[in-house]
Amino acid sequence: MTKSKSASTDIVTAGLPRETKSTKLLTLLQTGTGASLEEMVEVTGWQSHTVRAAMTGFRKKGHIINKHVEGNTTVWSVKPAA
Repeated sequence: MTKSKSASTDIVTAGLPRETKSTKLLTLLQTGTGASLEEMVEVTGWQSHTVRAAMTGFRKKGHIINKHVEGNTTVWSVKPAA
């Protein structure tokens, strides 16, 4: 008798949050320094408009998104949940 792939995966990952592109993006934005659009595109593999749409989704979920300019680069960050 063999176990199905999904059954063995469920056992290993039970209780752990999924590592999705969206969670990677949120983690990147919650670092102390924040991230530029180029960094977010690189981490997710998404196009820039998709990254911006994901940030809009974070805002709708109640995250506070901060934006500031460093030199010629806009940097976004999210306050970590308390």
